[in-house]
Amino acid sequence: MSSSVPLAVYIQTHCSQEGLPDPSQWEKWFQQWLDSLKTELPTAEEYELTLCLSDDTEITHLNAQYRQKHQPTDVLAFASLETPSPDNVSLVTNEPLYLGDIIISVETAQKQATEQQHSLTEELAWLATHGLLHLLGWDHPDEESLKKMLAHQETLLLISGHK
Repeated sequence: MSSSVPLAVYIQTHCSQEGLPDPSQWEKWFQQWLDSLKTELPTAEEYELTLCLSDDTEITHLNAQYRQKHQPTDVLAFASLETPSPDNVSLVTNEPLYLGDIIISVETAQKQATEQQHSLTEELAWLATHGLLHLLGWDHPDEESLKKMLAHQETLLLISGHK
């Protein structure tokens, strides 16, 4: 079995919601997802990312500031790398490679979980995989790329036992 990608996940909670996965669960999921995405990662000794669990007020502010959309959204991702790393380019330094920030509105996630008739945990995992793929350069400007990205999310959720 190959070794795991060295990863640090920083989790911030800016909302008061019961029943959220604990930090160790989030770390386990991100570790599993990144291990399966090794071939899509820029080469580095270690990786870091931040997950912020927020509410609709905070995410509306961020959505307005960065996307000029004055409404809540479910997930925002702010990649630290401008573009995905070209194949075989090494970014190895003494510092961990910071992939970026994922912000999830737990309030919106709860609404979507209720609408989709599944658990809040399943919805949060879905949104986290979506944000992670954005950090790694995935995007969905058209229907075809959206379908590919959603299929990749399904694969990641299978890996972590959410499907």
